[in-house]
Amino acid sequence: MIKTRFYDFIKSLQDTITTTLENLDGTTTFKEDQWNREEGGGGFTRVIENGAVFEKGGVNISEVYGPLAPAMQAYFKVGDVDFYATGLSLVIHPVNPQVPTVHANFRYFEMYDKSGEVVDSWFGGGLDLTPYYLYKEDAIHFHQVCKTVCNRHEVADYAIFKKKCDEYFHNSHRGEARGIGGLFYDYCKASDEHTMEDWLSFQMDMATHFLEAYVPIVEKRKELSYTPAQRDWQEIRRGRYVEFNLVHDKGTLFGLKTNGRIESILMSLPAHVQWRYDHHPEPDSPEEQMLEVLKNPKDWV
Repeated sequence: MIKTRFYDFIKSLQDTITTTLENLDGTTTFKEDQWNREEGGGGFTRVIENGAVFEKGGVNISEVYGPLAPAMQAYFKVGDVDFYATGLSLVIHPVNPQVPTVHANFRYFEMYDKSGEVVDSWFGGGLDLTPYYLYKEDAIHFHQVCKTVCNRHEVADYAIFKKKCDEYFHNSHRGEARGIGGLFYDYCKASDEHTMEDWLSFQMDMATHFLEAYVPIVEKRKELSYTPAQRDWQEIRRGRYVEFNLVHDKGTLFGLKTNGRIESILMSLPAHVQWRYDHHPEPDSPEEQMLEVLKNPKDWV
């Protein structure tokens, strides 16, 4: 079954990602927290904190199921159905403001009628980069990895998924993107041209190459010097990250509406954040240059 194969895959991938990031940090390890959901299922939350490289991060997997809550029935425009959802979700917040924050999510969803028959299923996910200072070569590298994976699969269209990412990770209330994007795709279903096996192959390939997209950037930037003012800018931009996750993010909404584990849902929030009233960077500064890119998304590859 696709759901079993995908869950087994993300269990193994969680080990690979956390081990790689622990080795990259060199001073601390992920702490694992297993949790159960009363209505059905549960997950494994792994969190790293107060490291030399990573200030806070989480790499979570979950597998939840049961009756779909009325609020989510209305959201999906369905009746009284059951559901199954599994996925891996991660957010990594670095110490050094020269190193970008990263987010990724790879998920699978099924709906069932009351006889247990699958009535709908789809994949969704993506990955996106949130730098505090713009290094064009890093943006190009991240997007090139995404495009290379997409090019291997007929179901995937880099240009479409990149555009959807720019549109989704957007703080519309501020008129700016959360970061420099990546890929975003959802409701990826079987069709006359493509099977769920095709989507599974793409999903696993993209998830496997997350580390290739992010780790070289961390290795290149983690030893760079930074000033207290640059750290302040990082924390101000993190405030925008928090705003998106609490105001716009569908994953947060789904977790809250399905009685998900609150600590796991909100592990994406950074430890140190600032909200300064009516803050504007200095004209022609690196901070202003970063903000201009966030207001006007670019094609990196």
